[in-house]
Amino acid sequence: MDSNKKKILVVDDEKGLAKIIRLNLEQDGFDVVEANNGAQAMEKLRVSLPDLILLDVMMPDVDGFTVLRMVREIGSTPVIMLTAKGEEDDKVKGLELGADDYITKPFSPRELTSRIRAVLRRGSFSKDEETGKIVVDDRLTIDFDRHEVWVEGELVQLRPTEYRLLYHLVQNAGWVLTHDQILNKVWGYEYENEPHYVRLYINYLRKKLEIDPANPVYILTERGVGYRFVDYKREKLS
Repeated sequence: MDSNKKKILVVDDEKGLAKIIRLNLEQDGFDVVEANNGAQAMEKLRVSLPDLILLDVMMPDVDGFTVLRMVREIGSTPVIMLTAKGEEDDKVKGLELGADDYITKPFSPRELTSRIRAVLRRGSFSKDEETGKIVVDDRLTIDFDRHEVWVEGELVQLRPTEYRLLYHLVQNAGWVLTHDQILNKVWGYEYENEPHYVRLYINYLRKKLEIDPANPVYILTERGVGYRFVDYKREKLS
């Protein structure tokens, strides 16, 4: 087995579909592990340590949302939810519970692979993107080299997408980034028509970083344009 291959855990009670997904992903160079229910999924997660989980929403006994909650209780492994066409509530619920993305059935092998690679990219940073420790104010410290965020002396757990979003906001502190610029930098060109991702993840970050998320002092909204991170080098935060 190639140790450089990314490992994908496919969780779907439809064994035929899970097999097709596995064969297509293996053809694209991934290692794939299958699970057909929630209990198997948690066991395979513990043993196989996948780089990403494909998780079907509609499963008997334990549904995908319940599995997602359990996954998020123990770690930040990226999760892509598989949802039925037109189930908008499922998409929103999955993202709010901590999913990194969703894909609607039926989907093409190319679309699935593209989404997987996009999510995996968000969790990886090159050496050129690491910029050391930044002390924003007395409350907030960000260590990009160690991938750590501290608020009031407490280590805050960020999911890969949240971390990448924060990185691009901080690297452009003081500058307004449009929704399209953020989508392209954080999610990739595949997501150019899905601006709701930006709003949702901005809210996630505010809840974790701000004293009062409704009145943010770090991540500011420029109405009708986008968002900017406070220019902490010039603006004194109280």
